[in-house]
Amino acid sequence: MSKATPKKKESTSSKVSLSERQTDAVSLAATSSESLGGASRCRFPIWPEWSDAEVNKEKWDSSKGPEDGKTNKSPHAPFFEDPEGKISLPSSLKVHNWKRPTEFVLNKGLTVVENQTSIDLISSNNHLTCSELMRWIISEIYIVWTLHSSTSTDGDGWRPWEHIYSLCKVVKGHVPLYNNYGKYVVRLYWMGCWRRITVDDSLPFDGENNLLLPASTCQSELWPMLLAKALIKVANTNVVSENRGEIGEFTFIHILTGWIPEISPLKFVHVGKTWEFLRDSIPIFTHPDESLAEMKPQTADPAAGRESSLNDSRSPLHEPKKSEGTPEVVVCASYYPLHPHNNSFGFGQMANSSEYLRQYGLSLMHSHIVLLTRTRACQLEAPPKPPPVPRWKLIRQRKEIVISDEPRKLPLSKPEWFIEVASPFLSYRVKSSVGPTPELEAKQSAQRRRSHGSLLVSIAEREERDRREGLESDAAECISKSPNGTTDKIEVTAEDKKKDDDDNSNDHPKTAAKERVTEEHSAPLKSVLQQTWVDLEDFANCFQNLLVFHKPQIYPHHVHTFHFKSTVLPKAATGPTCNGSTHSLTTGSLHVSSAVASHECLEVRGTHYLCVDSLQTSQILVSFSPLLLWGDTAEEKKEMTAARRSAVLMAQPYSWISLQSQLPLLTIKSTSSKAAMLNLPPGRHVLSFHTKAALGYHVHLCSKTPFIFGDEETVMAQLTKESCGFTEQASCIFRALCRVVASFSHVQDLPAARQALDEAHRPQNIDTNQAKHRKVFNSALHHMLCEAMGRKLTTEEHFATLALTADPLVLTTVPKELSTSYAEPPEGWREREPTDREVKAVITLQAGFKGHLVREVLNASKPGSKKNLQASQILLDMWSKVESDAEKYAAFLLRYIIEHSERTAELYTCQQDEWTRITFTDYSVSLPDTANSWVLVFREVFLVSEEMLLVPKVYSPIPNCLLHVINNDTGEELHMVFNKVAAQVYKPNKLGYTFVAEAITPESLPADAKWRMRLIGSRGLLPKMSHETPLNTFSVKEYRDYYIPNDKNLICRYFVDVTADVLGTIQFQTSKPDVLIRLSILDQEKEMISNTGRGHVVIPVFNFLANKDSCNDEKRQNQKGSSSQDKGVKVADTFQHRTRQDNTAGRSNSSLDQPKPPTETTVHKYAVHAEVLYKSWDLDESQLEFVQSLRDMEKKEMRVYRLEDLKHTSTSDTPVHDGHKSNTPKANRRGEADKEKGKPAGVSKSGSRQDAVMSLDLTKANWTLRVVGDINKAESIKVTKDTERLEEMKAIKKAWEMAEPGRCAKALQSRLTFLNKQHANNETPTDDAEITAASLTQSDLNLTNTFSSLPPMDFTPFIRCQRDVPALIDPQIEEFQQRERFEKIQTYRLVRDNVLEHQRLQELNMKELMRRQLEMYENMQAALWQRCKKFIDACDAFSSRQMAALKKEQEEKQAVDEAQQAVLEKTTPASATAQQPKKQAKSAGKKK
Repeated sequence: MSKATPKKKESTSSKVSLSERQTDAVSLAATSSESLGGASRCRFPIWPEWSDAEVNKEKWDSSKGPEDGKTNKSPHAPFFEDPEGKISLPSSLKVHNWKRPTEFVLNKGLTVVENQTSIDLISSNNHLTCSELMRWIISEIYIVWTLHSSTSTDGDGWRPWEHIYSLCKVVKGHVPLYNNYGKYVVRLYWMGCWRRITVDDSLPFDGENNLLLPASTCQSELWPMLLAKALIKVANTNVVSENRGEIGEFTFIHILTGWIPEISPLKFVHVGKTWEFLRDSIPIFTHPDESLAEMKPQTADPAAGRESSLNDSRSPLHEPKKSEGTPEVVVCASYYPLHPHNNSFGFGQMANSSEYLRQYGLSLMHSHIVLLTRTRACQLEAPPKPPPVPRWKLIRQRKEIVISDEPRKLPLSKPEWFIEVASPFLSYRVKSSVGPTPELEAKQSAQRRRSHGSLLVSIAEREERDRREGLESDAAECISKSPNGTTDKIEVTAEDKKKDDDDNSNDHPKTAAKERVTEEHSAPLKSVLQQTWVDLEDFANCFQNLLVFHKPQIYPHHVHTFHFKSTVLPKAATGPTCNGSTHSLTTGSLHVSSAVASHECLEVRGTHYLCVDSLQTSQILVSFSPLLLWGDTAEEKKEMTAARRSAVLMAQPYSWISLQSQLPLLTIKSTSSKAAMLNLPPGRHVLSFHTKAALGYHVHLCSKTPFIFGDEETVMAQLTKESCGFTEQASCIFRALCRVVASFSHVQDLPAARQALDEAHRPQNIDTNQAKHRKVFNSALHHMLCEAMGRKLTTEEHFATLALTADPLVLTTVPKELSTSYAEPPEGWREREPTDREVKAVITLQAGFKGHLVREVLNASKPGSKKNLQASQILLDMWSKVESDAEKYAAFLLRYIIEHSERTAELYTCQQDEWTRITFTDYSVSLPDTANSWVLVFREVFLVSEEMLLVPKVYSPIPNCLLHVINNDTGEELHMVFNKVAAQVYKPNKLGYTFVAEAITPESLPADAKWRMRLIGSRGLLPKMSHETPLNTFSVKEYRDYYIPNDKNLICRYFVDVTADVLGTIQFQTSKPDVLIRLSILDQEKEMISNTGRGHVVIPVFNFLANKDSCNDEKRQNQKGSSSQDKGVKVADTFQHRTRQDNTAGRSNSSLDQPKPPTETTVHKYAVHAEVLYKSWDLDESQLEFVQSLRDMEKKEMRVYRLEDLKHTSTSDTPVHDGHKSNTPKANRRGEADKEKGKPAGVSKSGSRQDAVMSLDLTKANWTLRVVGDINKAESIKVTKDTERLEEMKAIKKAWEMAEPGRCAKALQSRLTFLNKQHANNETPTDDAEITAASLTQSDLNLTNTFSSLPPMDFTPFIRCQRDVPALIDPQIEEFQQRERFEKIQTYRLVRDNVLEHQRLQELNMKELMRRQLEMYENMQAALWQRCKKFIDACDAFSSRQMAALKKEQEEKQAVDEAQQAVLEKTTPASATAQQPKKQAKSAGKKK
């Protein structure tokens, strides 16, 4: 019954209706965020930034809730419900129900903070140690508490409950009060700033009534649960992989303090570097002075052969010398349970790590973070002092001599390198691998059932010790106090990792019991971390990551930038993007650069730029905080793609004038806040930062070196200046030069000053002749003085400059503009060649004058002479103007030396920064306000005076904007990479380069939209535009029509006539986007330029030249339409006449003034030609029917005489209407009867085709042609449709009629006769015949009767049936067909001859190959036979020798046997005679 009641209360209080939750969500929409894994699926904005004023105005209770802090005991009392839903706990903690504090704390008043002197989160939370998340929360709270307690004074330390606000104002040292309404605000650091996180006091419990959040020893104290709940909220935004446990790379120290975590993996191969870093970062252990009393530290880790020490608060070690000041960084280490994944090496590493951790009192299965407090490079205890030695024994000490024949080896001692590790879970009680007996388990379960709400009864140490008798400890024993006062002596074995989870899950202490409430706070115990010394090699084996927390306060330079999707931002933040940056510590939204991404983007990407210019090595701390999860449920987290599970920040060197990609210097791949240190050598560096995250990111840069971080506009402005290294080198040379000028007349100071100047400007690594470099320096000095004076130097100033350089040889390098101008020679000497004698005399005079001048210069360079004093005064007068702008002229001097040096290698180290120096200028125009149309945005000519590296970059609100750059001298377009003009060297030319930008406008453009082009160069000089301001208005002539297929694949053809030179752009597009098109411009039927495209093609720029010869113009007008007019005309290439381009180019050519040869002509006849490639424009049935109707219209327009024209005796010209060109080369000759047919209503007028074009149906196949020219030359260009072929056909028909009057009537009579014949064969007349007969007039019938006596004619041989529309075969077509057939026959014969010849050669080659193969096989067979014969002969010889040897051996053996047989035969008779008496005696004895 005791358990049922609380559950009922929980069920009635925690289940809130949906309407109430929605009401709370609406009221707190500005201060709440989305549910992180809870039941609610609605989206909430991210947590707002912290504001003291908003928290002070916070409403802490409801209008219906309790007031004045009084507790309402009603079960239906309203409580605050977190609109974000319940927090999501890890899978190791099973939530059974949720309770309010008033439901499980009944006998004591609730409070947020009760004990303000110490914290204890270990004693009451043993059941939470199975969760890695809870261990990390407890460990990191202890670490921050310890760090602030040791470095701060009383009353000025860090207190965890100060992050919580409730019923209090935002003041320093506040104490939150208990809120009956259950609403609390927690201040935590997340995504680059302090944020306000709202939580309620609903707490999770498991099935055994255990609280699943950390709690202190005081049951009524709520701050640990509230703080942990807010921390878990933030931790739920982290994406954790399966092999990184429950926490991954997330750190709560960063959330609690704002310190920047730098996480780096620990590798055994980098132990030395790790030790050096730790010695420089954390305090060093030293022995106390002799004058102080020795304090022997208590060691609690008596492992054999190891220097290990466990120190608690009662036995502290001596503090090092470094601990006097606040450390700049906090160093921690962490380890995780390894996941080998079927890797044998991983299993071995896991076993070794577990073994080392147990020896130091830690457990691999209880991973957490530890604090590194000190390093030690000496013994823990000072070695004893040697006994005093009398002074007389120090005289002539005897050396110990060891007599041995073995080589003497020096003893190798292991260095004393230890690291002090502090952890709250050090020597924490871990169950033994020996499992409890069933009786003990039954006893414990009975105790758990009896003690509802009390602490779980742990295994009695006496019973466990009785069961473990006989087992010997093989690991270090850690001494600690158990909660009931008994001593735990735990044996750690290799099987502990299998029992840790089971034992911890069966040993959860309960927090809702009355027996647990104690009153021990009267005697507070200040809790500290337990410490032990770990060997450096074991440290690398135990821990996996090194966490270095940097305090941002120590860095004077800061920059923040963030970028979030609009779906996670509040409505107030999704407005205009705030672009900017700050170098202060302020992290407000108005002081940092921010951006809002569209919710349609799959992920948030950003590009930022960093510029660092320093003479010293720079260290920049880069912190990257991505946002990957926001309101996703557990199922959605599992279904996340691998790309979304992590975010990436990559920094690599970048240059705007180079396409070469370099390797990244820094890469951060993380799921939570992570930092890395970027080390840069001295000099100027430009890096691009590319970031990618699912929902958003925050980047924070800290450094002690000044830097610039931001977008292109911010960084590029800094790169136009000289680098610090360049300025320092120039200043060094200039200071040395000023010292020489100041001491020019001092005998003692001048040699030292000249030596200093020589060392300043002379490169240290130069390996060429020093005289060449000295000449370059002297020439640079001359140019600098001329630049400072603003004129050429006078003779006296020039002489003083020569004396300053003390180098008369500089006379040979003086430029022409500084040399003296000579008078013109006499008229008699102008065309006369000097003799050898005269040349020798002149050389002798020059040598004499030069020698005199050299002596004068050397005399003036020596102090004390009169010339020297005069030169010194002149130099001082000039130097006053130079010193007025010393920085400018110093840079000019060094720049001249670098640019005019003959060396290709670097003279000075500052030249390494030259690749970052740029210069740029912007050109912007307004975009036209047309929707869904192609527009020409920009077209200007730029003149390049010298060779330069140039990169154009376009900034446009229209995404599909394309830039073309054309060399006007060659007409070629420069190369493009990914639809962008590549960086390349622009060489000087006559006509410059034309920059053309085109775009397709969207449906809507922002108001006052601007298109901007930035020209980026590597030097100070950039190309100049031909106009002062760019033009953005153009004259556009647009022509549209339907597409009618034809045999020539021709789409359209237009003539372009110009009365003045016009720069034009041609654009062509089709209604079908995947049609391959070729657009060409012809001049006198010669192709000048062409381009291909798919559905859209552009000729960026073409110069249409006007016809300057008036005679040829008149001739061209009179003979227009004649097919033979162009014969014998010589056409000049278009680009050879580009010198007559538009006057805006600013160039003139003297060849234009010269008369041209009479054989050449300037007649131009331009035609724009568009055709379909590879028959890629297919039409469906409905479109083909429409095309057929258009063809019928064209047939009617091509008729010379219509039915009504036959009534008149005189012929008149038929007007030609501008429509689509006929797609058939010839028109059918029609009879007179055809003209009497009635016409359909829709096409009765002659302009029906034109009317159809005017009302263009966009659903049919159509095309659009645009010719764009300058607005001021709109009247100078005329575009007309090519109707020459149509006019030719009409002219031929007119000529026929004029030569033979009545020919049209005869043709009509022939047609009618044919129709009558067809009518006689058929029973019923055709509709066509009826209509034709009905339409004939009486005069037509009379005309028909006149020719009725003529016999019918068969026109079948003259009709081509291969085409849809019959065409008349004329001699030209027959000749063309015959020539075509002849060419096909000749081609076939040629191909056949080639094939036969190829077959013959192949047959010969095959026979030759067979012959060679047979010959090779015969040679191989003969060689094989020879080798076999040799082998057989060798075998026969060998066998014969063997047989002979064997025979000889047998003979020798036979001879030996015979000899032995002979010897045996000699000895056998004697022995036989001797043995006979013996046998007789034996036989006689037997008989007896």
